[in-house]
Amino acid sequence: MTVEIHRITKYYGTQRALDNVSFSLRKGELVGFLGPNGAGKSTLMKIIAGFFNADEGEVRINGEIVTCDHSEIKKLTGYLPENNPLYPDLYISEYLDIVAGLYQLPKRQERVKEMMELTGLGPERHKKIGALSKGYRQRVGLAQALIHDPQILILDEPTSGLDPNQLNEIRSMISEISKEKTVLLSSHILQEIEAICPRVVIINQGKLVADSPLAKLKDIHLNRQQMVFVEFQRPVDPAELVKLPGVAEVSPEGNGWLITSPGPDDIRPEIYRFAVQNGDGLLTLMEKQQNFENIFRQLTRN
Repeated sequence: MTVEIHRITKYYGTQRALDNVSFSLRKGELVGFLGPNGAGKSTLMKIIAGFFNADEGEVRINGEIVTCDHSEIKKLTGYLPENNPLYPDLYISEYLDIVAGLYQLPKRQERVKEMMELTGLGPERHKKIGALSKGYRQRVGLAQALIHDPQILILDEPTSGLDPNQLNEIRSMISEISKEKTVLLSSHILQEIEAICPRVVIINQGKLVADSPLAKLKDIHLNRQQMVFVEFQRPVDPAELVKLPGVAEVSPEGNGWLITSPGPDDIRPEIYRFAVQNGDGLLTLMEKQQNFENIFRQLTRN
């Protein structure tokens, strides 16, 4: 089951929400989909799921173009939106039975029971949805997205607001599901993406800025530059710091400066010499440990 996103562009009025975005998804992949707020993630996921049509470009599933009125191709996709829309006055089984009916599934009651077991809803089966915790409401959302056994699962912030135990349970469930399905997972929790997604796609201001195996992305970005935090006793003009050999960028951070060097050499001796020559006392001079969050910030910096 291949999903091809080809040169997708989408406008809201005069605002370009997506700008010529292209990538593909393959069966059995669990792909993390990242970007700042307003980057266009939810818009693209809705286009893939067939809720929106693109203004330019196309999405193909197994070669067929996805559109809002192509109901058969849309059946291949399960979608959990960020704001999980549920009916609080319905019991869990009632709600899932309605969803199964919309898909015209045979043996609806059996399928509802299967979904409740798969998503761990059994202990809460006698409750109305409005009485459920946030974690269990997310499970209901996953159950409705999976009830018709889609080949592609699109999850928009599925773990938002969950406590650590709930987060771990939902994460394990998604990992297990991805063994048989194509899963596109959006989250603002970078540690979550880092923990379970072998590949990441990152967009910023509607444009694709990264599409790579996570390990390769880390290898490229974390090994090619050094980041040093420095704090002086007296105010220092950052324009002077930028002139130091090996310094590429200086940005304020707290009471000091974050200095970035793309070269292989350690820039801390140069900063120390600068402080001595100018009679500036050093309060802090330390190399910052880089991680996936640093990469995300670099790639999505406006």
